[in-house]
Amino acid sequence: GAGLSGKKWLSVLGNHDWGGRQFNNGWDQQIAYTWASNRWVLPAPYWMVRVEYPLQLFNADIYFLDSNFNDAKDPPLDPEHNICGSAHNPPGATCAAIGGPESIETCPQYFQDLWTEQKAWMEKTIAVSDATWQIAVTHFPCGEDGENQQWYKKLHQQYGLDLLVTGHRHDQEMWLPDMAKNHMGGLTCIVTGGGGGITSEATPNDHDTKDWYGEAEYGFYDLTINKYMMKVESINWNGKVVKDTWIHPQ
Repeated sequence: GAGLSGKKWLSVLGNHDWGGRQFNNGWDQQIAYTWASNRWVLPAPYWMVRVEYPLQLFNADIYFLDSNFNDAKDPPLDPEHNICGSAHNPPGATCAAIGGPESIETCPQYFQDLWTEQKAWMEKTIAVSDATWQIAVTHFPCGEDGENQQWYKKLHQQYGLDLLVTGHRHDQEMWLPDMAKNHMGGLTCIVTGGGGGITSEATPNDHDTKDWYGEAEYGFYDLTINKYMMKVESINWNGKVVKDTWIHPQ
């Protein structure tokens, strides 16, 4: 569309990018495509980039994290929602040659080790950031850090993380710091799943919200950012702003 031509598309892998019910379904091709495209940017399962706004005299460090340990369960468990499941991965499945899981049996530990490795990298990297803004992007929804939201709380309070952008659930959820379910110590988080999947989590009818996790189903978020503040707007399927907030850099 207008204004998007030539713009970079910054990406991170979700559970279905790994294969959904298996781990050898071409995720490495998404990474490799980074070097075949002048727009697609996904150089590794986790990575970071600095975005400069020279005319407005500010910048942002954006960190991309692979949180798929959340769907990497013991092979016999939950076959329809298990990257490491024995029900759908073919016998002898391996991605060892390209740095992925060596086998179905070692797959859960691979993702746990990947998450542990990333957490150490993230803390080391964000600790030396001198950017105006620090933003993290990952697939699994707000708070699902394996520590009951305490690691994300640490990133915000100790290292100055300003915003967490997530997905996975097919809806829109703006987790504000004063919400009872938000235990991330003042961190604002959004679930940007309003365009994902075949269907939304529930009906988009705003007169029937009993099954909603957040404020909308089909839709998107719009971020307006400058040196001093960021405006986050949740916009539903018919273009209505249903929720918004302002964030100031830590």
